Amino acid sequence: MSPDLPPKKRLFEQFARVAKALASANRLALLEALAQGERSVETLSQAVDMSVANTSHHLQILRDGGLVQSRKEGLQVIYRLTDDAIPTVVGGICGLAERHLAEVERIVRENFDRRDSLTPVRRDQLLQMARAGEATVIDVRPAGEYEAGHIPGAINIPLDTLPERLAELPIEQEIVAYCRGPYCMLAFEAVEKLRLSGYRARRLEDGFPEWKAEQLPIAKHTQ
Repeated sequence: MSPDLPPKKRLFEQFARVAKALASANRLALLEALAQGERSVETLSQAVDMSVANTSHHLQILRDGGLVQSRKEGLQVIYRLTDDAIPTVVGGICGLAERHLAEVERIVRENFDRRDSLTPVRRDQLLQMARAGEATVIDVRPAGEYEAGHIPGAINIPLDTLPERLAELPIEQEIVAYCRGPYCMLAFEAVEKLRLSGYRARRLEDGFPEWKAEQLPIAKHTQ
């Protein structure tokens, strides 16, 4: 970049580096995975269904854009988000696309809105319900994501274990399920299973990353 450019132009060039790092479906998937907690390259490659080499390539671009950082842990390279506000930024882009791109609106309507007609629970509502003992909160993400951080008081019931763990849930109380974010299908599927089993169930409006970005209380697994 030429030092002769005006400061505003130089700043916009740097801002564009961040936007360029975001301009990939694979990298958005990696950011969603990292929003659940820090992970190794190998674990991330499994989470987003890419090869380790391809995952490393995209992580390098995200790091160059200032969105992730890494550290060594033995032979593993562990990545994390640089800022808890990143899910909010990505959410803003997604919301803009929903409002102004017809294809996005169609995909959301056909695959998400039609699947659950009940109004999801807002974050502030869930906080009040949980504190008042008016709801049982379940985290249907895999155990490793739950251990990295979760809503206080939430019970970890990964989706594939839900059928055999239904007896742990109170039939007389509303169940609120959450997972990785607004486009994560785990919570939708959990709510469907719960309703078919006679439970009153709804999902959180988005997921754990958005909860954390709002600086609401979080808990971590302790041995």
